[in-house]
Amino acid sequence: MDAFDKKILNILQHDCTASVSEVASQVGLSTTPCWRRIQAMEKSGIIKGRVALADPEKLNVGLTVFVTIKTNQHNPNWLSEFRKVAIDFPEILEFYRMSGEVDYLLRVVVPDMKAYDSFYQRLITRASFADISSSFAMEEIKYTTALPIDYI
Repeated sequence: MDAFDKKILNILQHDCTASVSEVASQVGLSTTPCWRRIQAMEKSGIIKGRVALADPEKLNVGLTVFVTIKTNQHNPNWLSEFRKVAIDFPEILEFYRMSGEVDYLLRVVVPDMKAYDSFYQRLITRASFADISSSFAMEEIKYTTALPIDYI
């Protein structure tokens, strides 16, 4: 990636609705070369997709919960089944296998504590865990989906 690609990617990460001509103008290219660069980044997988970011409050899912999970079943079958379970829960936005004290970390969004309790009850009936702990986000201080591009 050269400087033009980085500028293009930076613009699209902040506003994927920008037209090719708007992006081209901002980076100092004509439309066709800019479009080709965007297509190349999509084809190579640098750009995985383009999405609309919704406001959680307006969709009534303003409570963010970080759920840490420990298991005593460290085998591929258990993980495969748990992956399937996680996919079934639209409340789970992110799902990570971790190193250290915790085996898995989930980021969950729900309307309120009652909805979280319902989510929790459904989750524990679908998989066995050694321990589950929940931390509730009190304030969102920084949130972005834009990845840093300075390491390329």
